[in-house]
Amino acid sequence: MGRYIIGIDQSTQGTKALLVDEGGHLIHRADRSHRQIVNEAGWVSHDPAEIATNVLAVARAVVEETGVDPADVAGIGISNQRETTVAWNRTTGEPLCDAVVWQCARARELCDELTAREGVAELVRDTTGLVLSPYYPAGKMAWILANVPAAAEAAAAGELCLGTIDAWVVWTLTGGAEFRCDWSNASRTQLFDLRRGCWSEPVCEAFGVDVACLPQVTDSDGLFGTTDLGGFLPAPVPIHGVLGDSHAALFAQGCHSRGMAKATYGTGSSVMMNVGDEFVASSHGLSSSLAWRMDGVTEYVLEGNVSYAGAVKTWLRDDLELINNPEEVTDLCYAANPASRVYFVPAFTGLGAPHWASDAEGCVFGMTRTTGRAEFVKAADESIAYQIFDVIDAMVEDSGAALAELRVDGGPTRDAYLMQFESDLVGSPIRIASNDEMSGLGAAWACGIALGMYTRDVVDVYGARGIVEPSMPADERAKKIAGWRHAVKSTIAYTA
Repeated sequence: MGRYIIGIDQSTQGTKALLVDEGGHLIHRADRSHRQIVNEAGWVSHDPAEIATNVLAVARAVVEETGVDPADVAGIGISNQRETTVAWNRTTGEPLCDAVVWQCARARELCDELTAREGVAELVRDTTGLVLSPYYPAGKMAWILANVPAAAEAAAAGELCLGTIDAWVVWTLTGGAEFRCDWSNASRTQLFDLRRGCWSEPVCEAFGVDVACLPQVTDSDGLFGTTDLGGFLPAPVPIHGVLGDSHAALFAQGCHSRGMAKATYGTGSSVMMNVGDEFVASSHGLSSSLAWRMDGVTEYVLEGNVSYAGAVKTWLRDDLELINNPEEVTDLCYAANPASRVYFVPAFTGLGAPHWASDAEGCVFGMTRTTGRAEFVKAADESIAYQIFDVIDAMVEDSGAALAELRVDGGPTRDAYLMQFESDLVGSPIRIASNDEMSGLGAAWACGIALGMYTRDVVDVYGARGIVEPSMPADERAKKIAGWRHAVKSTIAYTA
């Protein structure tokens, strides 16, 4: 017996439900994948109806598979893939087209046209903290309005809902009773005024989006409505703790105060720093967003995303066939000549934050006749750490906040060499999470805190799998960083 929270993590590849007990421990997980719809133009879509079905299915399954009494479920939290955009009819609740996934750049021409208009790009960046881009929902919503007749008709009739995935999941769970999104997701739409904390009328007008089509923005720990999971629960339970996935992971990592940062190592890497309760504009190519709004307090973040983190190891295995599995990398790095000065810049799809060189191509520098397999693998592994260092360094410059500790999660954090090298570069300890379900747990814990089940100390329930301290001499660190920066500049110059 006890009380439980369900954390729903709706991600790009599928939907997970986590069952968390009254001590904050993860008891069970249920998963269901959904289709990745990619057309001949490379547009990436998801079926909102399929996602809605999966959300209810996994939430029910995680309870049924453990034998927990449904009456003991106390609340539900939600974390979600960010930027993916859904359009549906407010009256019927039916999706008007497939969801436009965050990866999809079908709105590029539209955004290019807006960029060419005097003052629009500056307005967007100054108001929303984000560079005008088809990556964000604003452009995706404008594309839907221009290319989906049913959406334009619904807008004209006052029946159009345009929202991020959290708004769609809340709508689904509440049976259409609530049209809400949280502050963290709102901050990623490119339509939200970060300083005023509301939808920006001028920016919405620039994109042709009527504010009336957008959800009510609700505190991340606020009440988003109630749900009985389609009749599965004997009585409706409250929905609290709604956050974009990266923000939920930041919360779960305990980065609740200024200067605390986390990096999630996956295929790419999401790096975030909490910069406190005042908006910080980046002059180093980072995104300014909201961490969350909880207990009536708004906290801001700086964010940078790295495209190639774990994907570098996949490339070493699948394309170069230099390793059989990622676990080999650590031993090869330690076996490599420590004097090797090989640098690899994995700009396979350009360089993102903080460099923003979209035309850059991957380059290797510093090879000699003695460079072998181990030295090349080491350079590739180190490139992951260097990219994250670049983002962290830009965050420190922008915020003026010293980095006390970097908290990390994800599969590549099991690479001991990578973690030590990262700690040496950022010059601070690295705290490695012992659980990789940070997004779903962050949402579940935020819900439980809102319900009075937990305090914020719940984030320490699992402790750290390890803490790595920096050990590299200062002069060696400076030389390595200088070499990396020279390699990046040369990479950009090569394709200029």
